[in-house]
Amino acid sequence: MKVLVIIPAYNEEKSILKTVNSLEKIKLKGHTLDYIVINDGSVDKTKEVCESNHLNFIDLPFNLGIGGAVQTGYKYAYYNDYDVAIQFDGDGQHDGSYINNLVTEIKNGNNIVIGSRFVSELSEFKSTKIRRVGISFLSWLIKVVTGKKIYDPTSGFRAADKKIIKLFANDYPIDYPEPDTIVTVIKKGYKVAEIPVKMNKRESGKSSINPVKSIYYMIKVSLAIIIAGASSKKGSE
Repeated sequence: MKVLVIIPAYNEEKSILKTVNSLEKIKLKGHTLDYIVINDGSVDKTKEVCESNHLNFIDLPFNLGIGGAVQTGYKYAYYNDYDVAIQFDGDGQHDGSYINNLVTEIKNGNNIVIGSRFVSELSEFKSTKIRRVGISFLSWLIKVVTGKKIYDPTSGFRAADKKIIKLFANDYPIDYPEPDTIVTVIKKGYKVAEIPVKMNKRESGKSSINPVKSIYYMIKVSLAIIIAGASSKKGSE
Protein backbone atom coordinates (compact mmCIF):
# COMPACT_ATOMS: atom_id res chain seq x y z
CA MET A 1 0.00 0.00 0.00
CA LYS A 2 1.09 3.54 -0.77
CA VAL A 3 0.38 5.92 2.11
CA LEU A 4 0.57 9.70 1.78
CA VAL A 5 0.67 12.15 4.69
CA ILE A 6 -0.94 15.48 3.73
CA ILE A 7 0.46 18.38 5.78
CA PRO A 8 -1.34 21.71 5.27
CA ALA A 9 0.91 24.54 6.46
CA TYR A 10 0.13 28.21 6.90
CA ASN A 11 2.87 30.21 8.62
CA GLU A 12 4.49 27.15 10.18
CA GLU A 13 8.16 28.11 9.67
CA LYS A 14 9.04 27.20 13.28
CA SER A 15 7.48 23.73 13.30
CA ILE A 16 7.24 22.33 9.76
CA LEU A 17 10.76 20.85 9.61
CA LYS A 18 10.34 19.12 12.97
CA THR A 19 6.97 17.77 11.82
CA VAL A 20 8.42 16.30 8.63
CA ASN A 21 11.45 14.89 10.46
CA SER A 22 9.14 13.13 12.91
CA LEU A 23 7.34 11.43 10.01
CA GLU A 24 10.57 10.22 8.43
CA LYS A 25 11.23 8.12 11.56
CA ILE A 26 7.98 6.18 11.13
CA LYS A 27 8.13 2.73 9.56
CA LEU A 28 5.06 1.12 8.03
CA LYS A 29 5.65 -2.60 7.67
CA GLY A 30 5.03 -3.60 4.08
CA HIS A 31 3.87 -0.12 3.04
CA THR A 32 5.39 3.00 1.52
CA LEU A 33 5.01 6.21 3.56
CA ASP A 34 5.38 9.52 1.74
CA TYR A 35 4.42 13.07 2.64
CA ILE A 36 3.47 16.29 0.89
CA VAL A 37 3.53 19.72 2.53
CA ILE A 38 0.93 22.13 1.17
CA ASN A 39 2.28 25.62 1.76
CA ASP A 40 -0.97 27.58 1.81
CA GLY A 41 0.28 31.01 0.76
CA SER A 42 2.28 31.51 3.96
CA VAL A 43 3.59 35.02 4.56
CA ASP A 44 6.40 33.88 6.86
CA LYS A 45 9.40 31.73 5.86
CA THR A 46 7.57 28.40 5.53
CA LYS A 47 8.39 28.24 1.81
CA GLU A 48 12.06 29.04 2.43
CA VAL A 49 12.29 26.33 5.10
CA CYS A 50 10.77 23.80 2.68
CA GLU A 51 13.13 24.82 -0.11
CA SER A 52 16.33 24.95 1.94
CA ASN A 53 15.64 21.53 3.48
CA HIS A 54 14.52 19.96 0.19
CA LEU A 55 11.12 19.02 1.53
CA ASN A 56 8.47 17.61 -0.78
CA PHE A 57 5.96 20.47 -1.01
CA ILE A 58 3.41 22.25 -3.16
CA ASP A 59 3.51 26.04 -3.00
CA LEU A 60 0.08 27.63 -3.39
CA PRO A 61 0.40 31.17 -4.77
CA PHE A 62 -2.10 32.57 -2.25
CA ASN A 63 -3.94 31.45 0.85
CA LEU A 64 -6.84 29.11 0.05
CA GLY A 65 -7.70 28.27 3.65
CA ILE A 66 -7.62 24.87 5.29
CA GLY A 67 -10.19 23.34 2.95
CA GLY A 68 -8.39 24.36 -0.22
CA ALA A 69 -5.01 23.29 1.14
CA VAL A 70 -6.24 19.86 2.24
CA GLN A 71 -8.11 19.30 -1.02
CA THR A 72 -4.89 20.08 -2.89
CA GLY A 73 -3.31 17.23 -0.92
CA TYR A 74 -6.16 14.89 -1.80
CA LYS A 75 -5.84 15.78 -5.47
CA TYR A 76 -2.12 14.98 -5.25
CA ALA A 77 -2.97 11.65 -3.59
CA TYR A 78 -5.60 10.84 -6.21
CA TYR A 79 -3.48 11.64 -9.27
CA ASN A 80 -0.49 9.79 -7.82
CA ASP A 81 -2.56 6.69 -7.05
CA TYR A 82 -2.13 6.52 -3.28
CA ASP A 83 -4.08 3.88 -1.37
CA VAL A 84 -4.35 5.85 1.88
CA ALA A 85 -4.14 9.57 2.67
CA ILE A 86 -3.46 10.86 6.19
CA GLN A 87 -4.32 14.42 7.20
CA PHE A 88 -1.65 15.70 9.57
CA ASP A 89 -1.22 19.19 11.04
CA GLY A 90 2.05 21.03 10.48
CA ASP A 91 2.04 22.69 13.92
CA GLY A 92 3.17 19.73 16.02
CA GLN A 93 -0.25 18.84 17.47
CA HIS A 94 -0.47 15.38 15.93
CA ASP A 95 1.60 12.37 16.98
CA GLY A 96 2.86 10.40 14.00
CA SER A 97 3.27 7.23 16.01
CA TYR A 98 -0.48 6.67 15.60
CA ILE A 99 -0.32 6.56 11.81
CA ASN A 100 0.19 2.80 11.91
CA ASN A 101 -3.04 2.44 13.89
CA LEU A 102 -4.96 4.59 11.42
CA VAL A 103 -3.68 2.57 8.46
CA THR A 104 -4.54 -0.69 10.21
CA GLU A 105 -8.16 0.42 10.60
CA ILE A 106 -8.29 1.29 6.90
CA LYS A 107 -6.98 -2.21 6.12
CA ASN A 108 -9.73 -3.59 8.35
CA GLY A 109 -12.32 -2.23 5.94
CA ASN A 110 -13.06 1.29 7.15
CA ASN A 111 -13.20 4.08 4.57
CA ILE A 112 -12.22 6.90 6.92
CA VAL A 113 -10.64 6.71 10.38
CA ILE A 114 -10.57 9.61 12.84
CA GLY A 115 -7.83 10.08 15.43
CA SER A 116 -9.89 11.04 18.48
CA ARG A 117 -9.06 12.79 21.75
CA PHE A 118 -12.30 11.71 23.36
CA VAL A 119 -12.88 7.98 22.87
CA SER A 120 -10.42 7.33 25.71
CA GLU A 121 -8.26 9.28 28.15
CA LEU A 122 -5.03 8.94 26.15
CA SER A 123 -4.70 12.60 25.27
CA GLU A 124 -3.94 15.01 28.10
CA PHE A 125 -4.40 17.97 25.73
CA LYS A 126 -8.06 18.32 24.75
CA SER A 127 -8.33 22.04 23.96
CA THR A 128 -10.09 24.68 26.06
CA LYS A 129 -13.29 24.05 28.00
CA ILE A 130 -15.39 26.25 25.73
CA ARG A 131 -14.12 24.39 22.66
CA ARG A 132 -14.88 21.06 24.28
CA VAL A 133 -18.45 22.26 24.84
CA GLY A 134 -18.64 23.20 21.15
CA ILE A 135 -17.23 19.83 20.11
CA SER A 136 -19.80 18.05 22.29
CA PHE A 137 -22.59 20.01 20.63
CA LEU A 138 -21.33 19.16 17.14
CA SER A 139 -21.02 15.52 18.16
CA TRP A 140 -24.65 15.58 19.31
CA LEU A 141 -25.82 17.29 16.12
CA ILE A 142 -24.02 14.76 13.91
CA LYS A 143 -25.70 11.95 15.90
CA VAL A 144 -29.10 13.58 15.31
CA VAL A 145 -28.47 13.99 11.57
CA THR A 146 -26.75 10.67 10.84
CA GLY A 147 -27.58 8.35 13.74
CA LYS A 148 -23.87 7.74 14.38
CA LYS A 149 -21.93 9.00 17.38
CA ILE A 150 -18.65 10.73 16.50
CA TYR A 151 -16.75 11.77 19.60
CA ASP A 152 -14.18 14.10 18.01
CA PRO A 153 -15.78 15.60 14.87
CA THR A 154 -13.29 18.48 14.59
CA SER A 155 -10.17 16.28 14.60
CA GLY A 156 -7.88 17.02 11.68
CA PHE A 157 -5.93 13.78 12.20
CA ARG A 158 -7.67 11.39 9.81
CA ALA A 159 -6.98 8.57 7.37
CA ALA A 160 -8.92 8.02 4.15
CA ASP A 161 -8.99 5.13 1.70
CA LYS A 162 -9.03 5.37 -2.10
CA LYS A 163 -12.79 5.93 -2.31
CA ILE A 164 -12.63 8.86 0.09
CA ILE A 165 -9.51 10.24 -1.59
CA LYS A 166 -11.45 10.41 -4.87
CA LEU A 167 -14.48 11.92 -3.15
CA PHE A 168 -12.48 14.64 -1.38
CA ALA A 169 -10.31 15.36 -4.42
CA ASN A 170 -13.47 16.25 -6.34
CA ASP A 171 -15.39 18.07 -3.60
CA TYR A 172 -14.19 19.42 -0.26
CA PRO A 173 -15.59 22.25 1.90
CA ILE A 174 -13.58 25.45 2.07
CA ASP A 175 -14.03 26.39 5.74
CA TYR A 176 -13.83 24.15 8.83
CA PRO A 177 -14.41 21.02 6.77
CA GLU A 178 -14.02 18.15 9.24
CA PRO A 179 -17.57 17.94 10.71
CA ASP A 180 -19.17 18.64 7.32
CA THR A 181 -17.23 15.89 5.53
CA ILE A 182 -17.92 13.38 8.30
CA VAL A 183 -21.66 13.82 7.77
CA THR A 184 -21.23 13.48 4.00
CA VAL A 185 -19.32 10.20 4.17
CA ILE A 186 -21.70 8.71 6.74
CA LYS A 187 -24.78 9.64 4.70
CA LYS A 188 -23.20 8.15 1.59
CA GLY A 189 -22.87 4.85 3.40
CA TYR A 190 -19.12 4.77 3.94
CA LYS A 191 -17.63 3.16 7.05
CA VAL A 192 -16.30 5.64 9.62
CA ALA A 193 -14.27 4.64 12.68
CA GLU A 194 -12.56 6.46 15.55
CA ILE A 195 -9.44 5.39 17.38
CA PRO A 196 -7.85 6.97 20.47
CA VAL A 197 -4.79 9.17 19.92
CA LYS A 198 -2.73 11.59 21.93
CA MET A 199 -2.54 15.20 20.78
CA ASN A 200 -0.15 17.94 21.82
CA LYS A 201 -0.39 21.68 22.23
CA ARG A 202 0.59 23.42 19.04
CA GLU A 203 4.29 24.26 19.06
CA SER A 204 4.05 27.55 17.19
CA GLY A 205 1.62 29.95 15.58
CA LYS A 206 -1.96 30.36 16.72
CA SER A 207 -5.38 29.01 15.89
CA SER A 208 -7.42 30.75 13.22
CA ILE A 209 -10.50 30.47 15.46
CA ASN A 210 -10.59 33.23 18.09
CA PRO A 211 -13.45 33.85 20.58
CA VAL A 212 -15.28 36.13 18.13
CA LYS A 213 -14.93 33.65 15.28
CA SER A 214 -16.13 30.82 17.51
CA ILE A 215 -19.74 32.03 17.28
CA TYR A 216 -19.50 32.31 13.49
CA TYR A 217 -17.84 28.89 13.39
CA MET A 218 -20.59 27.17 15.37
CA ILE A 219 -23.38 28.71 13.31
CA LYS A 220 -21.72 27.96 9.99
CA VAL A 221 -20.65 24.42 10.86
CA SER A 222 -24.05 23.57 12.35
CA LEU A 223 -25.80 24.73 9.19
CA ALA A 224 -23.27 22.83 7.05
CA ILE A 225 -23.93 19.63 9.03
CA ILE A 226 -27.70 19.97 8.58
CA ILE A 227 -27.39 20.74 4.86
CA ALA A 228 -24.90 17.92 4.28
CA GLY A 229 -27.20 15.51 6.08
CA ALA A 230 -30.15 16.54 3.95
CA SER A 231 -28.37 16.59 0.59
CA SER A 232 -25.94 13.64 0.70
CA LYS A 233 -27.04 10.51 -1.12
CA LYS A 234 -26.10 7.03 -0.08
CA GLY A 235 -23.71 5.11 -2.32
CA SER A 236 -20.13 5.12 -3.48
CA GLU A 237 -18.81 7.76 -5.82
